[in-house]
Amino acid sequence: MLDEPRSDFSRLRERAGLSVEALAPLMGYSPATLYRWERGEAMPRQAALVVLEDLVNKRGATEPEKPAFRFIDLFAGIGGIRRGFEPLGGKCVFTSEWDRFAKTTYAANFPHDDHEISGDITKTEAKDIPEHDLLLAGFPCQPFSIAGVSKKNALGRAHGFADETQGTLFFDVARIISEHRPKAFLLENVKNLVNHDKGRTFEVIMRTLRDLGYHVPTPRVVNAKGYVPQHRERILIAGFREECDFSFDDLDVPSPLKGPKLGTILHPEDGTEKGPDKHYTDAKGRVSDKYTLTDHLWRYLQDYAAKHRAAGNGFGFGLVGRGDAARTLSARYYKDGSEILIDRGEGQNPRRLTPRECARLMGFDKPGESKFIIPVSDTQAYKQFGNSVAVPVIEAVARHMLPYIAAEAAQDQEHLQRRLPLVG
Repeated sequence: MLDEPRSDFSRLRERAGLSVEALAPLMGYSPATLYRWERGEAMPRQAALVVLEDLVNKRGATEPEKPAFRFIDLFAGIGGIRRGFEPLGGKCVFTSEWDRFAKTTYAANFPHDDHEISGDITKTEAKDIPEHDLLLAGFPCQPFSIAGVSKKNALGRAHGFADETQGTLFFDVARIISEHRPKAFLLENVKNLVNHDKGRTFEVIMRTLRDLGYHVPTPRVVNAKGYVPQHRERILIAGFREECDFSFDDLDVPSPLKGPKLGTILHPEDGTEKGPDKHYTDAKGRVSDKYTLTDHLWRYLQDYAAKHRAAGNGFGFGLVGRGDAARTLSARYYKDGSEILIDRGEGQNPRRLTPRECARLMGFDKPGESKFIIPVSDTQAYKQFGNSVAVPVIEAVARHMLPYIAAEAAQDQEHLQRRLPLVG
């Protein structure tokens, strides 16, 4: 039973001209999984075979005539989720973000878009959004207030998703999915979404998505600490228009215990960094003194931590060095930087991360890079990175979802071909 799938997989892989190691990241599976398919120890996923066939068909092509998929970027922030999907051949056809400073950063880093950044999504008609294959949304979690069904019945009110989620930003995600029926979606939120309002918020979200007719496998909370030197847990919810065997259980997430350390994203301060980065470092590459805490602020944070320790609480600053990983970077980092303070040695006050280091900590820049454009003030930059996603996590999820998006696209094309003889 296993020989045929194995030979199909091996044959297609060889025709694609790719090694197992080169193919693994394109398919969103680990090399170990692909080797099991090669040896016939496991059945290849049908969606993976579809992607492999597509690679074979496109072999030798220099430029695809059209994007592999079209997507929209809702609650886009500075484009963190987009950065995971666009490199896989996707084209962003619609962006929505209300914060004017975030829009400035987004536009600076995606200057070639053929569409304007839309503002308040609550004021955008779903029919005015272009057709798309994939919906991406890091939607804010606003409080839900879910009245009982019996009370609604007594008042003659509906109790479907349009009532239970009305007034929340998730409602806007749901109405766009309902209108456009994209092939797939990916939603991202804080880990605590699962427990909000004693689990009722999450229950409504999951029921709503499934009532829209989507296959929504069990979501997964992923800690970005295996990818970047930061403890950052976020929940990911994927959905597909057609029933499929997608599972987050197959996502190969690096161990948080073996992740990179802060030294990989900090300014080296030894002159080896290429050129000063705006006002973050001086001509010799040393971090500007403006990021070092004042005596007054450093004393306040120490006294505050001591007071809470005495009361048996866990509140306090996070002092870390190059060999450590950081706490979660938050949007409030601009206030005092207390959750991530860089130890500068005995007798010296610690410092905040620079915005460039935050860009690297979130994966917008690779270690040592300074490519991501930061056109806003430090205060706005801290808010933007603190509100964003860890890009390497989204990159891994995008690779994992791609075979299923491609499989649905192939099914759509097959259905179209079947209808063509009937036209005219």
